[in-house]
Amino acid sequence: MHRKFCYITAAIALATPLIASTSLANAIEEIVVTGDFRDIDLQEMPASVTVITAEDIERRSAQHLEQLLALAPNVNFSGGGSRTRYIQIRGIGERSQFASPINPSVGTIIDGVDFSGIGSAGTLFDVERVEILRGPQGTRYGANALAGIIAITSAAPSEDFNGYVEAMVGDYDSWSLGAASGGALTDDLLYRASIQQYKSDGYVDNIFLNRDDTNGFDEFTLRTKLRWLASDNVTIDTALFFIDIDNGYDAFSLDRNGDTLSDEPGQDTQKTTAISVNAHWTISSELNAQFIASYADSDLHYGFDEDWSFIGIAPEFEYSSTDNYIRDRESSALEAHLLSGEEGRIFGSSTDWLAGIYFESRDIDLQRDFLDFDTFTDAQLSSKYQTKNLALFGETTTALSDRVNLTVGLRVEQWDADYKDSSAVILDTDETLYGGKVVIDYQATDDQLLYARIARGYKSGGVNTDGTLNEAEREFDTEYQWAYELGSKSSLLDDSLQIRVAAFYNDRQDMHIKDSIIPVGGPGAFVDYIINAAEGSNYGLEIESLWQATDALQLFANIGSLRTDIDECETAGCINLVGRDQPHAPRYQYAAGVKFDVSENLFFQIDIEAKDEFYFSSSHDAKSESYELLNAQMGYEFEAWSLVLWGHNLTDEDVETRGFRFGNDPRDGYATHTYVQLGEPRVVGLTGRYKF
Repeated sequence: MHRKFCYITAAIALATPLIASTSLANAIEEIVVTGDFRDIDLQEMPASVTVITAEDIERRSAQHLEQLLALAPNVNFSGGGSRTRYIQIRGIGERSQFASPINPSVGTIIDGVDFSGIGSAGTLFDVERVEILRGPQGTRYGANALAGIIAITSAAPSEDFNGYVEAMVGDYDSWSLGAASGGALTDDLLYRASIQQYKSDGYVDNIFLNRDDTNGFDEFTLRTKLRWLASDNVTIDTALFFIDIDNGYDAFSLDRNGDTLSDEPGQDTQKTTAISVNAHWTISSELNAQFIASYADSDLHYGFDEDWSFIGIAPEFEYSSTDNYIRDRESSALEAHLLSGEEGRIFGSSTDWLAGIYFESRDIDLQRDFLDFDTFTDAQLSSKYQTKNLALFGETTTALSDRVNLTVGLRVEQWDADYKDSSAVILDTDETLYGGKVVIDYQATDDQLLYARIARGYKSGGVNTDGTLNEAEREFDTEYQWAYELGSKSSLLDDSLQIRVAAFYNDRQDMHIKDSIIPVGGPGAFVDYIINAAEGSNYGLEIESLWQATDALQLFANIGSLRTDIDECETAGCINLVGRDQPHAPRYQYAAGVKFDVSENLFFQIDIEAKDEFYFSSSHDAKSESYELLNAQMGYEFEAWSLVLWGHNLTDEDVETRGFRFGNDPRDGYATHTYVQLGEPRVVGLTGRYKF
């Protein structure tokens, strides 16, 4: 049924030009993508990009990035924490992190600051848009963008005073309260400020402690933006924000029924202070310059009850331990680039160009407190991981004719990484990495863009830290990827219908996959580590369509089809995976819905999101269940007031976001089972907003 509905939805999306009535249609507002070097209309960008707007966020009453990702074709995420930390695009991306340092395949950028690998910071209050750029970005981003980039941009300062106050209440004792405002402080200085507190007991009952809040949410976000119009030619934007996340973590059920038995529930906390400065300088009509600086300091504490139970559950066989990871992460980055102006094109005024330099430094200090299963005593691991990367990049776009453009980009990155820990593991990596892209786009008509794209991306190698591994398993090499994409973007019916289609093939070399071993020692113990498979491939199709059928009726359908393989493997840890799907890579995803304005004041919206089953890991064969979720919203707007009644997952389907397969229950002799973490169940709430 899932596949049949997916095909029907795709057919409707592609057939809408045949059934629409142009006399009733309204033009869809232009959506601008800001995640590349130059701002560009979404319909004119020759790449597969999903943009989720502030209206989309408001209509879905989304509190966090993880509640939006299903709208984007071929984008998945993993649990393993209170919020989504890791994201997979087109089947590529990490699923968890423990002691070993990880350089993510999917980057997360929030207001110009790199939060890759700590996506729990993706709160959404007063966010203007979320952009998902698929595939290696070639020139714009480097080591953290093998699979793509998620860019979150909060609302910008404005000249006119405006703002709003918002409150929400919902199931599981959920509530939020926030306020935002913006305007002009002086003729040359604009501001935007927002503050929000969100709390919820979460969706887990701990029946041992008789508590319903051990997996709860406590998230505070404060943002401030300033725009200084320093002169007619210089604009300086500053973003300063503070995020305080104090969530619980008690997600895995030993009884495999959703209820937990932990006597020492864990935590998933993050305190971040961050700042970014972005300066635009129009030097002349021939030349523009941009300077970007950012800094972030994050204290992270992730820990859990490792036995998922309590002392006394099985006295003859039980063990009791917690596993805690306390990280201090400090990062800073500088970027400067020059761009040609309208009169600065070269080669007979046919070619726009840019050139730049980028430097990033990151320090991560880890203290892990855990149980040593060899000695059954408390142990501690401390480590320090430092990376520095210096990149030079350049890009040209040449008009081969009035309708054909050729873009060529190159990025050369010097990557240095140093790791050392209290177990005498030392890594010193120094390598030069290359990425780039070649894109040709053809404006077939005023309303249709065709493009072909080749990009090369990379993800640096690293170290496995567990002392039980042999020397050959301690390090893994850099992964490279060649990505090929063909696409079409069409605006039809007087711009009331947009259809974007992209077909892609990703050829992965020395791809990173996670393996695991169960060492001799304690029950429930296993060791995750990363190895290099020889070769893999990820290929598929993405369709996004939006139809403003009438003044009152809007429909959308977004569909992703994905196939993944491990084609070759020379390592014992993955030899049995050849020909099998890669983990966290569902073969289909779709989201489709309708929004109808009953009157000027009343609207309703209903949408369905679905996902195929997928393997949880490359180290075992456990799979998630496929699902279809029903969401609905009904809102009333009157003058400055609005009230929205909303429901997520109204049919209360189980959404499995992370899975492990091993033995952890002493009552059955630690027999092997599949344990899963569940996502959001049915939640109903009410959100009110007053705009001023």
